Amino acid sequence: MDAAEKARGKYAALSFATIAVVVGLPLWWKTTETNRASLPYSEIANLDTLLFQLTVPVSVVFAKGALLGDQERKLPFKEDQEAETPLNPKTSVTAHYQISYRRATPQEEQVLSQVAGQGTGDVALPAQEAPAGSLTIYVIPSSSLLLPQGTTVYIGKRRSAVIRAPRGAADVLAAVGAQIQQVTRVMSFSAESITGALSDRMPILQPGTEWKRPFKSSLGYEITFSLLNPDPKAHDVHWDIEGAIRRYVEPLLGKLRLVAEISVDSQILYYAALGVVPRFDAPSSSYILSAHSLPHVINPVEARLGSSAASLYPVLNFLLYVPERSHSPLYIQDKDGAAVPTNAFHSPRWGGIMVYNVEPEAANETSFPRRVDVDMARVMEVFLAQLRLLFGILPVPLPEGTLLESFGNEGLSAWELDRLLWTRTVENVATVATTLTSLAQLLEKISNIVIQDDVASQVFRAVESAQKALQDLGMGHLESAFQASKEAIMSSERAFFDPSLLHLLYFPDDQKFAIYIPLFLPMAVPILLSLAKILREARQNKKAEKEATKTD
Repeated sequence: MDAAEKARGKYAALSFATIAVVVGLPLWWKTTETNRASLPYSEIANLDTLLFQLTVPVSVVFAKGALLGDQERKLPFKEDQEAETPLNPKTSVTAHYQISYRRATPQEEQVLSQVAGQGTGDVALPAQEAPAGSLTIYVIPSSSLLLPQGTTVYIGKRRSAVIRAPRGAADVLAAVGAQIQQVTRVMSFSAESITGALSDRMPILQPGTEWKRPFKSSLGYEITFSLLNPDPKAHDVHWDIEGAIRRYVEPLLGKLRLVAEISVDSQILYYAALGVVPRFDAPSSSYILSAHSLPHVINPVEARLGSSAASLYPVLNFLLYVPERSHSPLYIQDKDGAAVPTNAFHSPRWGGIMVYNVEPEAANETSFPRRVDVDMARVMEVFLAQLRLLFGILPVPLPEGTLLESFGNEGLSAWELDRLLWTRTVENVATVATTLTSLAQLLEKISNIVIQDDVASQVFRAVESAQKALQDLGMGHLESAFQASKEAIMSSERAFFDPSLLHLLYFPDDQKFAIYIPLFLPMAVPILLSLAKILREARQNKKAEKEATKTD
């Protein structure tokens, strides 16, 4: 082989090696790399530390004669009050009350000058309807006849309250200030309610608070009313569930649908027993379900319901159980052995069960099945109370001498809905922070998960909505904050459960090299051998030149 052919072979080997390294490897690396859109990791890390500031705008209106001359001349003025509740190093809640004091307008004076018995109603004028999250508190003189005798605080069903100024107080502003703090905590939120909403970030619950655990915040709920008739041969049970839902439940759900989508259905189950044999009590000639046996009632019944298996949302179960003839009458006892007045119980985050006893049959009655018409008013009174507990609308401790306006058929007062919005907004933001933090940690840990552009856009939208919710909470815009928190929840869940994030769909690095080595090795071996031969010849030539130089 002459020198020209050797040179051509060297140049060919170097050309192949250069093309493979400069063009082939980058092209292969680029076409096989994992597509990972950028994510706002720093902003997600900031969300992991939640410093809530909940701002409540409060307007305090003084009726004529409520303040002494010197103090009345101070009106109008404003002041801010704050109370911080540190929950853990990464979570704290600051309650910020923006209180403005002013005199009553002539129209308000006309309402406040009414006499008890003529109907106080809602003292806020229709044109002055307060937005969600804000409160209006009216202060009337101690001699006013607006409130009944012995009543110092009246809380309306809207977002307003009336406070009677203390009799004989030298500093009415200071005396009324303590009452204003109590009323604002009743009508907005309390440290206990916000702490309960952040229970996932504070897993330790106080003993005895398990019964207060409401359903977690969700985009939707399904409510199922079930009639259980274990003895249809003896009882022909009729219940007007459609009319009861329309008359009693819909007014409440109409307001709760601002919080989430809610659907309602009903069913009748025959031969469905509780699964627990009640104990016969000889002195009362009745059957007893003790408190310790109640947890064993739910599982056998739940297997017959079948509603939660096909549901995308949490299911609230309300069961009306008509005892079989051989176990009638049936009563529920509490832990102290006393009969439960409602003859019902509820299970946190599940639903409630009510036992409906049939009137004793006459001695000469022989025709079966007996027709049983359920008193739906009595039943729905129990179920609505349980529904409020399951949604987190808990009874609020009231100051002494407080009178609540009845909300009638509305099912829920405006300030109770605000309390629910406060807790759900805080819970939603905390859930979004946890979801996005977990997602960011997962994507940083597993580098070969594909992050598509639509997933990244959902993450950006969730972060932006969560930040907006926090900002609106700090500005006192409760309704817009809640809507932003719902958008953040939806976007974060879409991103977290996106099918493209399943890392098992993509090969780990060791499997990737195991696949590509058989492809590249046959091509790389000749090139590497040629390069090794060229290097060896170059060394030999260099060595020969050195020896020739020494010889000369």
